[in-house]
Amino acid sequence: MRFFRLMLFPVLLVSLAVHVYATPFTLFPKAGHLASPDGRFEVRDADREGSANEFVGTFHSLWLTEVSTGRSRKLCDYVGLAAVAWSSNSFLVVTQYVGKKTSRAMVFAVTTEEPILLDTSTLIQMVAVELRPTLRENDHTFVEASRLEEEIFFFRVWGYGKHDPDGFRWDCQYSLSTSQLSCKTASKITVGK
Repeated sequence: MRFFRLMLFPVLLVSLAVHVYATPFTLFPKAGHLASPDGRFEVRDADREGSANEFVGTFHSLWLTEVSTGRSRKLCDYVGLAAVAWSSNSFLVVTQYVGKKTSRAMVFAVTTEEPILLDTSTLIQMVAVELRPTLRENDHTFVEASRLEEEIFFFRVWGYGKHDPDGFRWDCQYSLSTSQLSCKTASKITVGK
């Protein structure tokens, strides 16, 4: 029973995040595609193709397509589930659920190739020294995109494990222009035992 709850927990939180935050997230691969507010671009899901001896079917890719020209570029590969939302007509915010124990948040600009990627290992390098044990010593750590407002990327970090058996939660902001990060402790979450 505990194993089932642990598997279901991230999926339920993604569902709640869709309703709690103003930016509407679309879940891939189920959605298949998501148009930009102005209709110029579309995010599409594609199954990863492989040779006959490769394991495929679980792996997916997100592609950004310019509708008028049909030009496409691959944004990223993902396993399982990705929550995607447009921020204006120029940016995409994405949460990739990498497994049952972790996720990462990304910001893609329509005009540039390289995304902003925030995951546990990246955040360990960026947060204050006293916060690093929280990221290093908890085996369930999730970084989830919330929204992007005027070059400020809002996201949350939460999890639980050896360091925080009752859970932790941070509300964070990352400036795309200055690469500055700030996080503050939010209310603790309670993990079923």
